[in-house]
Amino acid sequence: MNITTPRSLGYRFPAEFEKHKATWLSWPHKEASWPGKINAIFPSYAAFIKKLTEGELVRINVADQAMKDFATNLLVIHGVNMEKVEFYFHPTNDAWCRDHGPAFLVNPGSKEPLAVVDWDYNAWGGKYPPFDLDDVIPTLIAKEFGLPVFYPGIIMEGGAVDFNGAGTVITSTCVLLNENRNPQLNQEQVEKYLMDYYGQDQVLWVDEGVVGDDTDGHIDDTVRFINADTVIAVVEERKTDENYNLLQKNLADLKKMRLLNGKQLNIIEIPMPDDVIWEDQRLPASYANFYIANSSVIVPTFRSPKDDKVLSIIADCFPGREVVGIDSTDIIWGLGSFHCLSQQEPFYSSQSAETAERQET
Repeated sequence: MNITTPRSLGYRFPAEFEKHKATWLSWPHKEASWPGKINAIFPSYAAFIKKLTEGELVRINVADQAMKDFATNLLVIHGVNMEKVEFYFHPTNDAWCRDHGPAFLVNPGSKEPLAVVDWDYNAWGGKYPPFDLDDVIPTLIAKEFGLPVFYPGIIMEGGAVDFNGAGTVITSTCVLLNENRNPQLNQEQVEKYLMDYYGQDQVLWVDEGVVGDDTDGHIDDTVRFINADTVIAVVEERKTDENYNLLQKNLADLKKMRLLNGKQLNIIEIPMPDDVIWEDQRLPASYANFYIANSSVIVPTFRSPKDDKVLSIIADCFPGREVVGIDSTDIIWGLGSFHCLSQQEPFYSSQSAETAERQET
């Protein structure tokens, strides 16, 4: 049976460093994700939104008017430009919009230049039920804007994949080949879904995630594309640390990889931060969980002596953007940071989009 896929129609998932129309968030409200600490995250969360609004819209899923009012009041207190913030009544189970949010595809040559992939979602292998509200968020957003939706019918999370904008997606075996996701699929079949529904031509794999990552090892904590042929990769500097061998294995694999044009990857190494421990639990703190916005790159920091060193390295990678560190020490208690919390909506080049942008400006 021949199934029409986004790739066959000319759609593709753009790289995060390509231009955005907006950033999507789901307002944090699940206290069980930050037990005893949810109120502590809001200053950093508001600082994240404030920085985003300097270069793009911020679109936020909220459950109801009460949540919208709470969010509005908090953002106003923190000096956010509310003309750049939009709210949508889309109830969620949790705040991790990278994983439950829509995967936006673009095809400038199509009558419908923007589309959405609605992957199935099971909260990282069924770890945190219920997740029924999160699972339908992509379709709710697509309906809000009248966008076509593709349904692959398999489990996928946005934090499990990263893109170079030139046909390559990178992911990790510890997530997408984990039996708690799609046990009926082998590696070749998973690759076909990635290529068909993200509109890609090549899949690269690393094996390992970082210790403490309850997603089983999302790529957005270990390896990130910053342009078509360059990645930032985290390494552990302490040989006695349990992350050391895991990240060295990834690094060795990255050095062997070749892109579609035959080129080796340029690899820029950044260190892991010092351990972040809360209630005797090691948290998956990683500088790689940065978010590339239109005008800035927002990097989680962890009150570590390594913060400034890493910000300097990342700043050299993005000469056209302001690199900003925002304290994520409280946010990481939820086992994710700024990249996990956000999902980009790409700007797409078409006559209607250009008209809309002119009207905005």
